[in-house]
Amino acid sequence: MGSTSVHPTAVVEPGARLGVGVAIGAYAYVGPDATLGDGCVLHHHACVEGFTTLGPACEVFPFAVIGGRTQDLKARPGKPGLRVGARNVFREYVSIHLGTQEGEWTTLGDDNTLLAYAHIAHDCEVGSHLVMSSHSALGGHVHVGDHVNIGWNAGVHQFCRIGDHAMVAACSKLVQDVPPFVIADGNPAESKMVNRVGLSRNGFADAEIEDAKALHRLFYRDGLNATQALEKAAALPLASGRVGKAWLGFVRESKRGLA
Repeated sequence: MGSTSVHPTAVVEPGARLGVGVAIGAYAYVGPDATLGDGCVLHHHACVEGFTTLGPACEVFPFAVIGGRTQDLKARPGKPGLRVGARNVFREYVSIHLGTQEGEWTTLGDDNTLLAYAHIAHDCEVGSHLVMSSHSALGGHVHVGDHVNIGWNAGVHQFCRIGDHAMVAACSKLVQDVPPFVIADGNPAESKMVNRVGLSRNGFADAEIEDAKALHRLFYRDGLNATQALEKAAALPLASGRVGKAWLGFVRESKRGLA
């Protein structure tokens, strides 16, 4: 992996921990409580600060700020944190904030790509394989599953949840939860259709995609409220498959209602 390289104009504060093969560019900054895993790359003017841990092979582009202090006005002095997995890419001007209070965390999984100016606020829990387009933002305490796509300039209200393999379309304003496997669009965003292309690309069988379509019809097209649709869906054979289990489990845990 090679030795660690730090440009002479970069600032790496005493206490920062750097893994093997880390590369830090000109005028970059690493705070005293930050940890960079093996093979991380900070381009020029990139910043990793706060009580932040980046997993191996993350890449931070110019002017991104990873581990900035929360903007939540409830914050008090302490040491909240940010945990980031492996192979995440943060493009120009991306910002990710720490948790709000001591012992609280913002977390990201592996293989996420955040495009320029994307923002993840305090206490969010983000899975793996997220693609988050430019100028989009997650409010505080948002939960995002795996293999999610968030389009350009989309805004997600605090405490919302987005299920696995879902998509939030460009310029959407999301104020309720998006079930797994669904595309949501609009202002406010509504669940429009099943994310067939995304499911196919991720290895879902045609029969599983049909299960997702059947659930979408049941919850959004048959004139039932969520409780009625949940009861009816639970009695169907598809409820025991991986699509049914994921969908019904998500709905049961929803607190903001379904978009």
